[in-house]
Amino acid sequence: MSTSSAPAALPGTAARGGVGRVVFALVAIAVLLVAPLVVYPVFLMKVLCFALFACAFNLLLGYVGLLSFGHAMFFGGAGYICAHAVKVWGLSTELGILCGVLFAALLGLITGALAIRRLGIYFAMVTLALAQMFFFFCLQAKFTGGEDGLQGVPRRAVFGLIDITKDINLYYVVLAIFLIGFGIIYRTIHSPFGQVLKAIRENEPRAISLGYRVSQYKLLAFVLSAALAGLAGSTKAIVFQLASLTDVAWQMSGEVVLMTLVGGMGTVLGPVVGAGIIVTMQNYLAGFGEWVLVIQGLIFVLVVSVFRRGLVGELLALVNRQKPAAGGGGH
Repeated sequence: MSTSSAPAALPGTAARGGVGRVVFALVAIAVLLVAPLVVYPVFLMKVLCFALFACAFNLLLGYVGLLSFGHAMFFGGAGYICAHAVKVWGLSTELGILCGVLFAALLGLITGALAIRRLGIYFAMVTLALAQMFFFFCLQAKFTGGEDGLQGVPRRAVFGLIDITKDINLYYVVLAIFLIGFGIIYRTIHSPFGQVLKAIRENEPRAISLGYRVSQYKLLAFVLSAALAGLAGSTKAIVFQLASLTDVAWQMSGEVVLMTLVGGMGTVLGPVVGAGIIVTMQNYLAGFGEWVLVIQGLIFVLVVSVFRRGLVGELLALVNRQKPAAGGGGH
């Protein structure tokens, strides 16, 4: 749905919308800054890591229309590289995270080059197959620690200045990483490049007929999504001082799909909300054991059946329906 079809004679409305977004962003950041004073910081960091992962995945699914079932390999693979770089090579935290991001981007480039020319279920199956191969590699490779994973990853001072052995200090570092990653995604989807991605999602043959090199756009979006997923995975490895097979398993790819759909595919905040809901359920319903999966399944069925656009998507649709009525005699 093109934004260019919006009425042109609404400069005041557009200005108010822009101010509203800035105010909302400032309030949200203020809430995140004081949140660790009332909520356990490690839980908040876990939510932020998965929120960034879900946003990166949503960039590909929600704005290009490509359903990847292999994003766990970027998330978990970057975690392994970051953990190995910090623990074994002795690199600093920021360089370890950078190594993880670069590895995820390279892996995304290779995977994307192999999968991007396939469409629909064939694209999803290629990404799933490659992710399973990567899982087997991680299971067998010695540097990953096999089933034990890489444990005891040290938390070294960031830039030699910020002591992240304290959870509260690490929380603000993770928050900064999340905001940077979220800002990159926001600017991407609101840039001319993002508009082309939406055009490809809506009508790929028409985008090709207009002269766009669709494969290159899709590959670039895939690499960017993989790199940001790697940023989330590397950060999580530092937070929990652990990189394990759980993060590269196909279930992790399924979880990020669930987070995105529950929150709202193709919305800016939907994946953040979805990640918050799923992680909260996993943490606070842990006492139910395996029944957590059943509860997650029921919520997923409920959302797909009743809130087909996801929670944020339905809320935005409701607000948009109210706008003409709020405009009174505008029409």
